Amino acid sequence: MKNGRRINSQRGIALVLVLWALLLLTIVTGSFALMARMDRLEAHTLLSGTQARLSAQAAINLAVLALRDPDDQTRMLADGRVYQTELDGVLVEVSAIDERGKLDINATDELILANLFTGHGLEFDAAELLAAAVLDWRDEDELERVNGAEEDAYLAAGLEVGPANRPFMMTEELLQVIGMDYDFYRRLEPAITVFSRTAEPDPAFAPVEALMALPDITYEEAVNFVQERNSQLPGESLGTELPNGTVVMEQGRGVTYSIEAKATMPNGVWEQLQATIRLGGNRNGSPYRVLRWREGFQY
Repeated sequence: MKNGRRINSQRGIALVLVLWALLLLTIVTGSFALMARMDRLEAHTLLSGTQARLSAQAAINLAVLALRDPDDQTRMLADGRVYQTELDGVLVEVSAIDERGKLDINATDELILANLFTGHGLEFDAAELLAAAVLDWRDEDELERVNGAEEDAYLAAGLEVGPANRPFMMTEELLQVIGMDYDFYRRLEPAITVFSRTAEPDPAFAPVEALMALPDITYEEAVNFVQERNSQLPGESLGTELPNGTVVMEQGRGVTYSIEAKATMPNGVWEQLQATIRLGGNRNGSPYRVLRWREGFQY
């Protein structure tokens, strides 16, 4: 009798051990299956991201060809309007802005800079100080202009680096100017360049942010102007009026453009690129040179 009870007890223990083993095996198997699924998803996302990036690069090259099109009826307009198309099932959105539509921070003067700053929300006195500081940062001397700032002002403010006393090489260097904060710079960024060599933006191509450098224009007026300008079809020469009555028309073709391309895969994965390019061949046989390249950004 005792032997029978012992056998039953051993069988019960064996059954519990078997159940625990099955449970552990199920957990391990499920873990491996989950890891395999996650690896597949990661690989699929990586592949989709690569395809989206290549599609965005292709869109930039197609935009360059469209900007060089000799036919005014089919040529891509570089005024910021968005063109949509599909490349092998990938949705592509591309736009271009002629750099003449932006304000070159190496070529402009204090008054236009102050207009730009006040147009983006700075009080007039603060805008004057910041405009003078920008010019002191880029000029070659160490003489502090009225309302400006040279090295002593930077040291007094606790900053370790003073003005470079040379032209800006990139717009991001504005962040080194005393009084310039990051959020304000981000509002200005679509309006400025170091490639156009123009003191004020050409309204025929200018984005809303750049139009705020013009005197006597409100944000709403700038938005309405851009919407009206961009509603015109290629080849139309009617022009668009600024609030002061000036008729704006495209004058010639530029050579430097900022091109923005976004490619979205059917599964929602996307990649966004921006290239500032200058038309004209190089040693490698390319029809343009890349002056600036940015990836994966969002305004």
